[in-house]
Amino acid sequence: MSTAVDAVAALRAGDLVVLPTDTVYGLACSPDSVESVRALSELKGRPQGRPLALLAGSVDRLVELVPELAGESERVARMLLPGPYTLVLPNPARRYGQLTGDRPGTIGVRVPELSPATADVLAGVPAVAATSANVHGGPDPRRVEDVPVSILSAVSVVLDAGELPGTPSTVLDLTGEEARVLREGAVSAQDALAAVDGALGE
Repeated sequence: MSTAVDAVAALRAGDLVVLPTDTVYGLACSPDSVESVRALSELKGRPQGRPLALLAGSVDRLVELVPELAGESERVARMLLPGPYTLVLPNPARRYGQLTGDRPGTIGVRVPELSPATADVLAGVPAVAATSANVHGGPDPRRVEDVPVSILSAVSVVLDAGELPGTPSTVLDLTGEEARVLREGAVSAQDALAAVDGALGE
């Protein structure tokens, strides 16, 4: 059985891994490797220009990696994360261009509630680039057995945490004058927008 140590070694080597999150199983790689990010997108069959999330173990770590998040973006992130959200935030320095797709002035970030194994992985690497471990348009994997064989056979490490909730994160775009729900997932659109309003009102 693979361990967090195995996953950290694989990520540092530029390989792809499957990790559990608080929602679904994710396909992950080093966010610093253009080649790894390209391989991840090709394996998943993602259309060109689609962004990937920068997934870290804490908001503190996200701000270390993307210092421009400091300020209002950080304040909102601290109110919503860790949790089942992907937040699209301003990225004025255009960091991690290999993740941002057609919107280089923005970046999607995620801090899930972590299983012990994934927490250990994110203690060993600064962050990962991540997306759900399915073929583009396919069902989101609740169990390792739900991850397509084409993906399982191409990754170096799979961390199995049993059955997960199975509904992906809710994606919130916070780059405009008003928050927008780009994908309704684990949190309903109504509840997500209410959470943002609460965070901005603090």
